[in-house]
Amino acid sequence: MKTALVLAHYYTIPEVQAMADHVGDSLELAMIAQREKADRIVFAGVKFMAETAKLLNPEAEVILPDERSTCSLVTQTDTDSLKRWRDRYADHAHVTYINSSIETKAMADWVVTSRNVDNIVAHLYESGHQVIFSPDRNMGAYLNYQYGYRMPLWSAVCEVHDLFNAERVQQILSAVKAGESRPFLIAHPESPLPVLKQADFIGSTKQMLQWISDIDAGRRPIYVATEEGLLYNMRHLRADLDIRQAPIYTGCQCNACPYMKRNTVQRVSDAIKGEGFLIDYLDMKHIEQARRPIERMLTFDVKQASHHAA
Repeated sequence: MKTALVLAHYYTIPEVQAMADHVGDSLELAMIAQREKADRIVFAGVKFMAETAKLLNPEAEVILPDERSTCSLVTQTDTDSLKRWRDRYADHAHVTYINSSIETKAMADWVVTSRNVDNIVAHLYESGHQVIFSPDRNMGAYLNYQYGYRMPLWSAVCEVHDLFNAERVQQILSAVKAGESRPFLIAHPESPLPVLKQADFIGSTKQMLQWISDIDAGRRPIYVATEEGLLYNMRHLRADLDIRQAPIYTGCQCNACPYMKRNTVQRVSDAIKGEGFLIDYLDMKHIEQARRPIERMLTFDVKQASHHAA
């Protein structure tokens, strides 16, 4: 009987996170699987994450608990249309966010995460390259605004982060009584630019957790513009802080990814026993083409870490 390594993304429910051997972001978990060399990997996340785990661990059996756990950044990106768009900018470096299908990654020169995208795009511009960015329009718009780039952008969005309402955020942040300090806002770069412009900190899931760990907030509320699952980890990390979800267009301070929530306790339990959606459909051509930009990113990260350590 195969022993399963259970990996859970921060956006899964707390009960599923409690079942996991490791909880983290998508690339971090795929690299953990590569390091531990498990025979069976149960990836409680969404399909592109399980595909990345398979790509980095081709000999392992990788199981997604629910086949319907997809991502709007994938479903909003038609690969034939993307190829035509990419061909229009043949002299540009194509940077692709890791939240994408293996077919999209296979068209990329570089794959990036929300943790390293700033540094990699800056490196490409400093090296004399022009850049196009896919698939996340919001993340690309933030990079263009923050650094003055003029990258052409693909036009897909995370349907969860895209719901955050800049007007409602502004109302909350400005509704400060006399003698009180303005609340904090931290946000994931998949959020809309008008929300990000108001943020005190913008970063990946891991970077936001580190910000929460380090902050001396006093009694100031902290509003968080990301999927609600991460707030569980934040509150567990710092029970002394007043951590709240940023508002969405319905007015609700709640924002859950429906695809992540398909990872139920029962489905993860079944996957541990070998049931579920097997990631066995990736062809070798796409695996090799997609691995190159990922390995380029990983090499860059290692060099960056060595430079900072020196």
